[in-house]
Amino acid sequence: MNYVVATTKSWNVENFKALKKKAKANKWFLITDKNDLVLEKIKKINPRYIFFPHWSWIIPAGIYENFECVVFHMADLPYGRGGSPLQNLIVRGHKDTKISALRVVKELDAGPVYFKRNLSLNGSASEILTRCSKIVFFMIQKIIATEPKPVEQNGAVIEFKRRKPEEGDISSLEDLEKVYDYIRMLDAEGYPRAFLEKNNLRLEFEKAEFKENAVTSVIKIKIIKK
Repeated sequence: MNYVVATTKSWNVENFKALKKKAKANKWFLITDKNDLVLEKIKKINPRYIFFPHWSWIIPAGIYENFECVVFHMADLPYGRGGSPLQNLIVRGHKDTKISALRVVKELDAGPVYFKRNLSLNGSASEILTRCSKIVFFMIQKIIATEPKPVEQNGAVIEFKRRKPEEGDISSLEDLEKVYDYIRMLDAEGYPRAFLEKNNLRLEFEKAEFKENAVTSVIKIKIIKK
């Protein structure tokens, strides 16, 4: 059987390689460029499933209408549909969440759900996403093994908006735990860091620790070009 995994993040690529090595009875195809996710190429592969562990672009209708596409969303759907679920959950005070495996439909994050798994929101964004990826690839194996029928979502729909880089400004925060949360939730590959700006300087924060009533962090200082 043929399977496609579409992702752009290094932690997912590593887990894809491990799964491909382990599940040699199947043929595995990796897509890391949105320009390769086109119907003509997918038809040639003819996959049973297309899995999207972390994908930032709209999936073409021709693909999800002709093939079973599974996306993994870091929220207990229908709560948390939309963008930046990790950051939106943390700023709302959540300590844990669910990973929802759902079928792709036209409406964003509104498809029927295969099943969910628990995920702790402890640690940096990088640590959370690495932990999430391991769980997602176990979920992929379960879907392949059992081919479950997804069930329509039920409950109140709560939508998240994709957060913007400027929302990482920590200058207005008055609580140290929130400062820590802002730094850690943006500390991962491809994310704009939490920051402060003063005159012509921009301070970007990562690798935060919160102990003894203080936040310590690695700081990168840049000159703002005006």
